[in-house]
This record gives sequence, structure tokens and C-alpha cells, in this order.
Amino acid sequence: MTEGSPHYLNDLKGKIALITGAGAGIGAGIARRFALAGADVAVCDLKPSPAISEYIVSTGQKSFFHPADVSDPAQVAALFDAVSSQFGVPDILVNNAGIYPNASVLQMTPEEWDQTINIDLKSVFLCTQAAAQRMIEGGKSGSIVNIGSIDATNPLAAHSHYSAAKAGVIAFTRAAAQELGPHGIRVNSVSPGLINRPGLAEAWPDGYNRFMHRVPTGRLGEPEDIADACIFLASDAARWISGTNLIVDGGVQACPMF
Repeated sequence: MTEGSPHYLNDLKGKIALITGAGAGIGAGIARRFALAGADVAVCDLKPSPAISEYIVSTGQKSFFHPADVSDPAQVAALFDAVSSQFGVPDILVNNAGIYPNASVLQMTPEEWDQTINIDLKSVFLCTQAAAQRMIEGGKSGSIVNIGSIDATNPLAAHSHYSAAKAGVIAFTRAAAQELGPHGIRVNSVSPGLINRPGLAEAWPDGYNRFMHRVPTGRLGEPEDIADACIFLASDAARWISGTNLIVDGGVQACPMF
């Protein structure tokens, strides 16, 4: 049993965290908050994001950026080799990389389907496998947090590929938790509701208005709301939690559908 004050259970001091899709949005918020919690943070995205690395360093933590398409097995292997060489084997992996496209079932191309499944689901498998193999080889326990979505259980029209991918993420999380638990590796997922970003209300007024009409807490989510849920699941405060999906949506899923 973990000893000490609960105040320190969310402390990630001495931990190495790898965050995918961390160049902006939710991923950037996760990277920043993990640094504030005391972790050294490896940042992965397709393009460099100096501002994120500079922020992490400003907190007193180490930062390392490595570009990678995490739906490509060779690039994933190179990513984990680079992080292990720079920092050591990660204690924490957050699989955040993803895309959120719109396409109707009748008009969607096979290429659009494959792209979404590859980036939003295949990447979770590839990175989880790479992290777990290295954790086991190094005799290190760890925590993997996958970013799902409330679309997985309450899908929207024109998001069938995205909803299918995120439903797969949640199912994969539960299966991986069973297999990796005996090795001391916990696997959980966080499913965000609608998260604020610049220009969202103007770009998607219908979705924005519908969400704001229903959400009991009266606001959109912020990247930090998701980041703090990830910190909890990655920390010793969640030491006996694995295979769960934590919904972080301001209560909108609790509302009646009609």
C-alpha cells in the first residue's frame, strides 16, 4: 500500500512521460501539466513545437522533442529508441495523437476511413506495444493512458470513422489492461467531451450550441481538464485502477438523450 500524505500521490517527480500529438490542443495541455506535476516530458508530434518544449524547461523539467508519424511502425520504433536514449524508458505514455475529420458514410472514401483508423487507433496499438515491451525488458512498471472520446458511445453523424476508432481505443484499453497488468503496467483511457479551441464556436456553431445547451457545468472543457485526469490515472493515486474509461465531459453524458 502506498504510504504518505494523499497530497503527494499525484506528484510525478522523477517520472519520464511521453506524450504523442503534443504540439497543440489537448496534447500540449497534457505536456504542460505533466511538467508542472514534476515529470520530464518527451514531446512527439509531426512538426516541432518549440513553445511547448520551452514551457516544460521553464518549469525546471527536462524536455525532448521527436517528430514521428505514430501510425508508422518504423517511426514508432525510432521514437521510442530516441526517447530511451535521451531520457530512459518512459514510465508514462499518453496516446493522444489523433484527427477529427468529418465525412458522411455515403461519401467517405476508403482512404479517409483508413487514415482515421490508422492515426486514431492503430497508433495506440503501436505505441502501447512499443512502450510495454521496453517497460517489461527494463523491469519497469508503468502507466499508459489512451485518449478516447464520448463519440465512442454517443456518435455524431459524419463521424462514423472517428467514432469507430475511439470505440476501438476503449476496447483495446480494456484488453491491454488484462494482458499488461501482470507486468505491473496499468492501462486506462480518458474520454473528453467538447474541448475549447480558438475559433470553435465560429467553425462549428451547431455543435457548439448543442453542447452548451446540454452541458450541466455550463462550459466547454479545457485541455487542462483532460490533462489533470491523465495525471490522476498516471499517478500513484490511481495505483489500483486499470482497464477503466474516465469520461471528462462536464456531465453532458449524464443528460437524457430526449
